[in-house]
Parts: sequence; C-alpha cells; structure tokens
Amino acid sequence: MPEEHEIFTLKQVATSIQKAISERYHRLYWVKAEMHKLNYTNKGHCYPELVHKEDGKLVADMRGQIWKANYDRISKNFAEIVKEPLRDGMTLLFQVKITFHPLYGMSLDIMDIDPTFALGELHKEREETLKRLAKEGVINANKSLNFPLLPKRIAVISVESSKGLSDFYSVIKNNTWGYNYFFMLFTAQLNGDPAIEAIQAQLKKIEKVKEHFDIVTIIRGGGGEIGLSCYNNYELSKAIATFPLPVLTGIGHSTNTTVSEMVAYRNAITPTELADFLLQSFHNFSVPIKEAQRTILQESKQLLKNAKEGLTQEIRVFKGETSNLLQHFNHRLKDHSKTLLLKSNIRFHDEKRQLYTSQINLKTGTNKIHHEQKYILEYLLQSFKKSRNSYFFNTQSQLQDMQIFLQQSFPKRIEKEVERLNILARNIQLVDPKQVLKRGYAIALFHGKVISLDNPVQSGDQIELITLNSMIESEVKQVKNTENE
Repeated sequence: MPEEHEIFTLKQVATSIQKAISERYHRLYWVKAEMHKLNYTNKGHCYPELVHKEDGKLVADMRGQIWKANYDRISKNFAEIVKEPLRDGMTLLFQVKITFHPLYGMSLDIMDIDPTFALGELHKEREETLKRLAKEGVINANKSLNFPLLPKRIAVISVESSKGLSDFYSVIKNNTWGYNYFFMLFTAQLNGDPAIEAIQAQLKKIEKVKEHFDIVTIIRGGGGEIGLSCYNNYELSKAIATFPLPVLTGIGHSTNTTVSEMVAYRNAITPTELADFLLQSFHNFSVPIKEAQRTILQESKQLLKNAKEGLTQEIRVFKGETSNLLQHFNHRLKDHSKTLLLKSNIRFHDEKRQLYTSQINLKTGTNKIHHEQKYILEYLLQSFKKSRNSYFFNTQSQLQDMQIFLQQSFPKRIEKEVERLNILARNIQLVDPKQVLKRGYAIALFHGKVISLDNPVQSGDQIELITLNSMIESEVKQVKNTENE
C-alpha cells in the first residue's frame, strides 16, 4: 500500500513562509541597491524595482514598495538635502522591512532613504569625472581656446520659455551702448538625465556649422540646484571641454560648481552675469578706441592751433618783407622802363623790316606745306579704311565660329551632366538603409548603438532588431566568435 503523503494547500505554504519571514526578519534593515525604476503611480504609491549588479551583470532583483505617506516625506527630505529629485538609476541606501504576501510574493517595504549616502554617490561621480578628464588631458582644453575679440555671433543652448534666457536677452538687447549681437537658439532640456543627451545633440549640430558662430552659451535660469547632477556626467563634460568654440555657461546657481561649468571657457553664476561679461568684452574693445579717438581729436586741435599761430606770424613777416621789396623793385622798374622804351623804338623799326621779309617767305612756304600735308592725310585715310574693314571681317568670323562651337558642345555637356546626376541618385538610393532592410537584412542595436567591437554583447543582454516594418526586442542566448571561420 503506497505511503501516505502529508498534503498542504498553497495558502498554507504561503502563510507558513509569511510567518517564517516575519519571525526571522522582524526588524528594519539598511540595504544598498540601485533603483532601476521608481514606478510612481497615480495614487501616490511607488513600486520601485531594486537591482544589484556586479561587473555590469544583474545578480539580484527585488520589488520594493513605498506607500504614499512615506513617499511624500522621503522625496521632500531627499530633495531638500540632495538638491535632486528621486530618479531612476540612482544608487541609494534604503531602510527596508522585508515582507512576504501570499498574493504578491517577496518585497521590500521601504521606510526611509538616507540622502547623505546619495550625496556621497553624486560627489563620487563628480570626482571620477574630474579624474578621467584630467587623465585624458582635456580638462582645460576649452579654456585654452582664443576668445574672439568681438563675440557677436552666439549659439544659445536653452529652453525657449526659460526666464534665465529672457533675462539674458533683455540685458544684451537693451544695452545703452548700441552693441549688436546675432543669436541662434538651439532648444534642449536642461534638467535631469535627459539633459545629457539633449545638450550633446545640440553641440553636435552647432559643431557642423561652427564657422557661423563665435561662441556657444548654455543658459538655464531658476530651479536652484535641483536637477544639476547631469552636469557632472563624464560624456557631457568631455563634449564641452573638447568643443572647438569657447563654451560659456550660465545655469543659475552659486554653490557646488559642476564639472561642466569647471571645464567651460567661462562660468557665470547667472545668465544676467553672463550677459554682462559679453557686454564687457565689447567695452574692452570700444573704450580704448574711444580714448584713442578723443586723444587724436585733442592732438589734432592743438596741432591746428599751433600751425595757425605760426602761419599768422609768417604772414606778418611776409607782409613786411614784401612791402620793402615792392618799393625797391618799383624804383628799379621805372629806371628800366625808360631804358626799355628807348631801345624798344629802335628795335621796333628793325623788327618791322625783318617781319616784312619773313611774311613774304612764310606765304611761299605755307603753300608748299599745305599741298604736302593734304597728300599725306589722304594716304592715311585710305589705309585706315582698309584696316577697319579687315578687323571687322576677322572679328565677325571669330564670333560665328564661337557661336557654332557653343551650339554643338553645350547640349552634349548638359546631357553628360544629367547622366552623372542620375548615376549619383542611383548610388544614393542603393545605400539607403531602407533599401538594405527591404532585402531582408536587419539592424542589431545594443544600448541604442550598432553592435560592434566597440559595443559588444554578451549572453543575457537585451538587444533590438530593426527590420523594415518592425522593431524586435531579443535576449542573447549565446555569443559565438566567427572571426576565424
């Protein structure tokens, strides 16, 4: 006869486990874990997913729960101390009560979160970013750039509705000196983790047209220090440090300078201070110019005054000398006039006789020259007419030849260029990713990037496959090296 087994209901088993856990874990524990997802609900409760990773691999995963009353208290205290809201991806120290429910299973009832531990983690991230940038030798790269003499063309990364941006524009545009600037706004979220990719994306856009700008400004106003830990991110800080144009920041807080602000060419506490700095850069150029203008004007007036006084003195001397000379020459002129009158009468009669003789000779010579010049003129006129006709004929012939050449070659040239454009269009269409996907290929992405030697995958990783009409999420079962096959 088969041995009888003791049979338990599922509820009995669950109740027994619940009792055992309640008796064994009856007190509160401090647990360090990464809050993968906060999972905030409309009722105010949260069901965070807590994970533990070693060497990038997930080794533990448990469900947590924070009831609304606790969450309101915890989140308020956390924001006041850390100056950051609770968010996904943070490594935190949780005070938990270990519970088991027959329906919902094992979970950690979160009673409190230690904000000082989060501060340490944020400070650790900041210090690690600084060490990496210093090791790579780029921490002062942006500061070493040459600042434009007149930074007039400004690329602005901000939110269009930002009060800080409004204050920045107001100070610049209402300056009393008439300084003119050109602004182009590149909108991006400036708070929290989304700001990391948003700002980097706009920096890449600006870099493509960097020759159209003198500097880049990142402007954020209001909000205190909450949401600023993103500016300690290594990737964002490096993008700013290595940017080819000077980057100026005015993100509106005065303590705990972020790494992004430290590596920027200049950091202003407020957007208004940043605007004042740009105006001062124009002052630094215009004030010496105005001072030189004033000096030149004063020196010119003094030179003109000295020259005028010297000229007046010279005129008085000139008048005195001129009067004496005029009197002297007047007496000499009278003596010479008498002598000249006497000699002129004698010379007049002699010249009159010679003139009569020359008149007769001139009349004879003039008639002879007239006939010779008339012959030469007629000869030159005939030569000119022949040369003109020959030149017009040659020029007309060249123009006709050129017209025939253009009529023959121009259509062929157009046809050749059209054929080249068609070939380029076909080539571009062949490399279109959609055409490749239509042939049955797919694109494999890991963490949003193409799988490659620089972005490898391992067993257990979640990847995305993009086909022509869909996106497939898959788990890697096995990675096989096909390099030598």
